[in-house]
Amino acid sequence: MEFLCSLTGMATPPLLPPLSPNARRTRLPFPTAAAPPVSGLRRRTFRGGAVAGPIRAVASSGVTSKDRGGGAAADLRRSEPSADSSGGVDEFERELQGLFDEVKDMIAGGKHEDAVSLLQANFEAVKGEIDAGSRSIEEAAVLDVVALGYMRIGDFKMVETILELMNEVVGDIYDDGRLLGSVLMHMGSMYSSLGKFEKSTVMYRRSISILEQLYGESSTFLVTPLLGMAKALGSIQRTAKATEIYCRAISILELSRGPESEDLVVPLSGLGNLLITEGKVDDAESPFLRIVSIYKTLYGDKDGRVGMALSSLAHLKCAKGDVNEAINLYKSALQIIKDSNSMALDDPMMEKMRIDLAELLHVTGRGNEGRQLLEECLLISEKYRGKDHPDYVRHLLNLATSYSRSKNFVEAERLLRTGLDVMTRTLRPDDPSISFPTLHLAVTLYHLKRDEEAEDLAKDALLIREKAFGEDSLPVGEALDCLISIQTRMGKDDDQLVALLQRVLKIQEKEIGYESEEVTVTLKKIVFYLEKLGRRDEKVKLQKRLSVLKMKYKQMIHY
Repeated sequence: MEFLCSLTGMATPPLLPPLSPNARRTRLPFPTAAAPPVSGLRRRTFRGGAVAGPIRAVASSGVTSKDRGGGAAADLRRSEPSADSSGGVDEFERELQGLFDEVKDMIAGGKHEDAVSLLQANFEAVKGEIDAGSRSIEEAAVLDVVALGYMRIGDFKMVETILELMNEVVGDIYDDGRLLGSVLMHMGSMYSSLGKFEKSTVMYRRSISILEQLYGESSTFLVTPLLGMAKALGSIQRTAKATEIYCRAISILELSRGPESEDLVVPLSGLGNLLITEGKVDDAESPFLRIVSIYKTLYGDKDGRVGMALSSLAHLKCAKGDVNEAINLYKSALQIIKDSNSMALDDPMMEKMRIDLAELLHVTGRGNEGRQLLEECLLISEKYRGKDHPDYVRHLLNLATSYSRSKNFVEAERLLRTGLDVMTRTLRPDDPSISFPTLHLAVTLYHLKRDEEAEDLAKDALLIREKAFGEDSLPVGEALDCLISIQTRMGKDDDQLVALLQRVLKIQEKEIGYESEEVTVTLKKIVFYLEKLGRRDEKVKLQKRLSVLKMKYKQMIHY
């Protein structure tokens, strides 16, 4: 579960920290004649937003407070006036802000082709100057804006191309620290979005160094790049260093904002998530308890933000094994959010909380309560999204799973057939997602002793998965295993069953490992049939291997 992902977040970095009165600036020419007319942009600097997840609008210090942004940079606007009152820098930044705003408006209005044309025109114009030998911060800043625009569009291949070019430019720049620090910060964030975490940390490290020189080691301008770097380090398992950086960001904010500032939520959440990932759930509890305390202090016990924080704490309790406490926390969270009207009933986060709670209730033997939540999800999805929406089908399948757990296979069949009917009407016949309810229905019919129907469905699911995932994939292995169980009860040829089991074994060895528990179970099945068929030489070889594995896994499934 993602913790607090719809609560508060760090803003995109401030447009730029205040410009030093002694800063030297250069001006880029207008777009070259080779470039098509470009709406608004005359090449200047780009200052602003980070590429980050759901986060909030900028405050003057670089840490934020309320609105949620999305995707790439949320905003590029300045938080403070530049020290250059002559208008040059302000004009430059206004034009870049204008370009970015125009791209955002085009995307929001569905004019993706126009947005791409605008970005491409500016990219080609800047690239022309770079090819001609120019390597200034001005080119880097305009490329920054263009890359962030492509991030919003979702053209990550183009973003990667632009980042490579930006790398060539920023490698030769050592002045213009204020603007360079901002550009490097954005590069670090974009590299993280592309999954290139090593490169991301290099950019963040250089950005932090520049900002430390300009504003000191306790400046809040450091918080955003510190958090970006901590997240990147955590993604490459450099946990100790990431923890250290999260703690530094927390200390900076405590010093500047106080121990109960809402701005502490993001680094505390990041730290808690990192510790959970590393299995340090006891250590992770303190950050999440503190988040709950901050929101209660600022907004009272019944505020929706408190509910969201409690849901994150519930997930932590579940990771610790405190299932009953987790259930109580989830219930409290859902009730607070509902009573406060802070979130729509069909909000994905509320939906996820209901499903997580339903799963816990099923695990603890409270299936009836869990089903009530799943039925609520289904009714809400039907009301707000309609019966042909993928989410509606997903809730049908969840509910069918619940009924299967309670051995009510008749109701499970009804729900699965309803879901399959929607999927076959709205998707291609070979869409891999169809194979999952198809296989589930095959299992359900098997329990209802309708083996021939079950076999046909299992074969259908197998064919779809072989085409979609490859013949040696785990989804294919799952479908084969189901088919084997059905055909075993149907009395199919033992040699044929052994061949299918050997195929399952090969998949498991490749995808899970030669000594996995799943491999041990399959080996037991094969040995059983080889004994039955009198193929003793083959059986003895596998039995020796099985004996070794049995020492590792003492409790096995018996046939």
